[in-house]
Amino acid sequence: MAVEGGMKCVKFLLFFFNFIFWLCGIALIVVGILVQVGFHETLIIRDVSASAAPVVIIAIGVVIFFIAFFGCCGAWKESNCMITMFAILLFLIIVVEIAAVIVGYVFRNKLSNIVQDSLTDMISGYKNGTDEFRSTLDKLQEDLKCCGVNSSSDWSSFRADGNSVPDSCCLTLSTNCGINAMTNAAIVHQKGCHDALEAFLKKNILWVIVVALVIAGLQILGIVFSCLLIRGIRSGYEVM
Repeated sequence: MAVEGGMKCVKFLLFFFNFIFWLCGIALIVVGILVQVGFHETLIIRDVSASAAPVVIIAIGVVIFFIAFFGCCGAWKESNCMITMFAILLFLIIVVEIAAVIVGYVFRNKLSNIVQDSLTDMISGYKNGTDEFRSTLDKLQEDLKCCGVNSSSDWSSFRADGNSVPDSCCLTLSTNCGINAMTNAAIVHQKGCHDALEAFLKKNILWVIVVALVIAGLQILGIVFSCLLIRGIRSGYEVM
């Protein structure tokens, strides 16, 4: 009876974990869509590897959604075949997640060059860009309180005088505040956006890595519970 009670507990724990994974899958899909939309409003979408990230997030969310649903059905019906397949798929997902963490860490170390190139491209295309494009860079400079890539001097080609910057570079935003004020620290931010943006992105990537490792840990528990339940079913215990 104790063994049967233990198997019943394992069954409901597995069902509970799969329900959590199912919710995580939905959350990843939603986050992926929001990030994809957000990337189209920022500089990062100009880098192919970075713009592919939200697509990967959505794909992983969809896979987890279906695998978790599969696992829930298997646990509820006590199907040996479904639970075994679930455990195998979950193991493969863990392998992919570990690989993604490694790639994310490597990508984290390459952010400096990516940010440098992306910001440079945006500044070069600012004058002939759309209103939405200019608004994106303006908002970036306003939020990060910075100007240019490495310094305000990066805007030397902004106007013919070679000494003007967009108004979004100003300490206090006002119309035409950046004209003939490129090197005036009392009016314009002298610090470039590169370091601030790189630090912001690295912080977010680090959180993604931590969350991925936590989810992988929970998935390992899911595999353990699956194996215990499979063993119980094969032994002919009455789980219900």
